[in-house]
Amino acid sequence: MVLTVLGTGSGGPFHGRHYTAQVLQVDNQYFLIDCGEGMQMQAFYHRVKADRVNQIFISHLHGDHVFGLIGLLTSWCLKRRTELLQIFSPPGLHELIESTARICNITFPYPIECTEVDVTVHQKVFENSKIEVWTIPLVHRIPTSGWLFREKPKPRNILKSKIDEYLIPYPLIPGIKAGDDLVLPDDRIVPNAELTEPPPRPRSYAFCSDTAPSDDVVSVIKNVDLLYHEATFTNEHLEEARISCHTTAAQAAEIARLAGVRHLLIGHISGRYENEEAHLAEARAIFENTHAAVEGLRVEI
Repeated sequence: MVLTVLGTGSGGPFHGRHYTAQVLQVDNQYFLIDCGEGMQMQAFYHRVKADRVNQIFISHLHGDHVFGLIGLLTSWCLKRRTELLQIFSPPGLHELIESTARICNITFPYPIECTEVDVTVHQKVFENSKIEVWTIPLVHRIPTSGWLFREKPKPRNILKSKIDEYLIPYPLIPGIKAGDDLVLPDDRIVPNAELTEPPPRPRSYAFCSDTAPSDDVVSVIKNVDLLYHEATFTNEHLEEARISCHTTAAQAAEIARLAGVRHLLIGHISGRYENEEAHLAEARAIFENTHAAVEGLRVEI
């Protein structure tokens, strides 16, 4: 898993920060998370293979998280895309795409499948052979969902030395990787534990965009490897955070601490702050392993 941050601004493109957008790469698969204005230029600048995206996850329909989407969909028209595109979002995005396409006379040469999720529950909305994606109910001024990406467990790794030692035929290897013992021609049994080693631990990533602090989030994201959580304000502006249903850096760090996550990224910084230093100091006082989600950052999970 590799996460690339393309945009991390809040409300406007202040101090060089672009609007929210991230790309999560899982092996050779690419998932786009939110699509703020300027996403395409950011992907080009940071050398992200956005054209390989087949699934898009939109947290909510505030413009700084979704106004780059129509431009991206239109660019794929010009590139004669044919692959199915799946988009997951709170209700309303399908209407937005259809209305814009009608008004702007856009004809999509590729199929688009819109899935509008129930933002009030934690449920699996997508899976393939490598990964599952679950909703994270968030608390904002309009329906909003975070996204939890969990790798599926991989099979055990068979030791090459054992393949050579026992002359294991290729057709038996998938079964051994799945847990089978090896039965030799003389009926001796070689235990699976001698033939294999455990696979890497499945990795996980949680994306929590605009939201007020929520105990429900803590229960959903327990022990994830990497948490991105909005930290629009510092505690100096705690009341403004409360009114606007946003989170301070300290509150984001407390969520990370309670959930037992391994790493915390904070972003969505208000334009009133020129840099992230105050946010980092505030968060690290509670959860030391905190970093700023600066644009162009690549994190290997």
